[in-house]
Amino acid sequence: MSIHLTVLGRVDTAPPLKLPLAAGEVRTGFPSPADDYLEAELDLVAHLVQHPSATYYLRSKGSSMTGVGIYDGDLLIVDRSLEPKTGHIVIMSVDGELTCKKLGTIGNRPYLIASNPEFRPIPLEGKECQVWGVVTHNIHSLAPGFTI
Repeated sequence: MSIHLTVLGRVDTAPPLKLPLAAGEVRTGFPSPADDYLEAELDLVAHLVQHPSATYYLRSKGSSMTGVGIYDGDLLIVDRSLEPKTGHIVIMSVDGELTCKKLGTIGNRPYLIASNPEFRPIPLEGKECQVWGVVTHNIHSLAPGFTI
């Protein structure tokens, strides 16, 4: 099964939401005492979105991109203003069906390539293709039962 997508909304219509940003860094190795003060406030849209009027959110469905950390139900941030290049994760309509894959080549021919080896590459030659944007960020929940 390919990844199917649901458009959730445009970024430029979302009001700014500033959340506290703790000072310091968190180690993923050995524990360290936490700093007990806030450094600033962080607006996630301003931090994650470079072109608000050209950016929208999608929800992923499927398992073809798990190798790059895109899982079923993840929230994707997609920028339509970026020029897709080989190696980018793109949202593309192929013969009328939206999919999320890595843009690549095999030989000298363009393909969409899944990051899960259970899925075959999709050749683009001879198909009706339209790029919907480049995936710039992926957000997925780590807490059981919590959805984004």
